[in-house]
Amino acid sequence: MFRRLYDWVISLSASPYAVWALAAVSFAESSFFPIPPDVLLLPMALARPNKALFYAGVCTVSSVVGGLLGYAIGALLYDSLGQWLIAAYGYGDNVEAFRAAYAKYGEWIILIKGITPIPYKLVTITSGFAGYDVLWFTVLSLITRGARFYILAGLLHRYGNPIRRIVEEHFGVVLGVLTVFVVAGFAAVRFVF
Repeated sequence: MFRRLYDWVISLSASPYAVWALAAVSFAESSFFPIPPDVLLLPMALARPNKALFYAGVCTVSSVVGGLLGYAIGALLYDSLGQWLIAAYGYGDNVEAFRAAYAKYGEWIILIKGITPIPYKLVTITSGFAGYDVLWFTVLSLITRGARFYILAGLLHRYGNPIRRIVEEHFGVVLGVLTVFVVAGFAAVRFVF
């Protein structure tokens, strides 16, 4: 099933709608959607390594704009939608500890969590809820999300064809490793905060 999805995304990269799909997933993932944009970015960059850096730019800008929606959810709608989203991911008990950490380490939380597999929507919603400065939130989000996507895209741009061969020859192993990273991100938030 996942192999067919991978093949479909590879073929999607030739479509005129590919960039729009990537932007939509990047935007949504930063505020409410559970699937990270890497799921599209990786195969698209593997299919077209020469466009990998462009795709990283699309992911970065869309993710930060989506992060501003997440910030607004936390700042304006936390008592209803924001609290529900946090609880849906199983982190409702940890929000107060996360909010208290913002008073002391806000910029480090945004920078570190924005580059890790920890769901970024937790950072965006909590940033709004904690009243973190929106300008600094935006600047730090551009830095951390840009670093995450441009590092990945740079590697795929440089080593795209050999990486694609490895992915296609060992698809199950690569999928397993990616799954471990995503699950580890959710678990890290659950047990750290």
